[in-house]
Amino acid sequence: MKVAGVGFRAAATVDSLRAALHAAGGENIAALATLAEKAQAPALTQLAAALGIPIIPVAAEALAGAKTFTQSPRLLARLGAGSLAEAAALVAAGPGGRLLGPRATAPDGMATAAVAALP
Repeated sequence: MKVAGVGFRAAATVDSLRAALHAAGGENIAALATLAEKAQAPALTQLAAALGIPIIPVAAEALAGAKTFTQSPRLLARLGAGSLAEAAALVAAGPGGRLLGPRATAPDGMATAAVAALP
């Protein structure tokens, strides 16, 4: 099972999210995961509906300490994880999940995505 974690700005569009997902190699994913407070964002719900997959909301506390490839000082201070997209993907994949690569960013800089999978 592969899960894509996404992080995005409030003004991100479906196209931004889709571009980040594509850049991260997010084909054939079973779900999208993000911070619980962002899980109902219109662009994300539209993308999930278009892909026919669920959104997994992840509590901020669950992200803390996730071992991510990238390290944003701002996110480390806020969430205790270096990348929202990477940490959300790991948490949603569950125990034994591993990142398939670092987060990728949409060309417009409005969204990031990372993919994790169970071995």
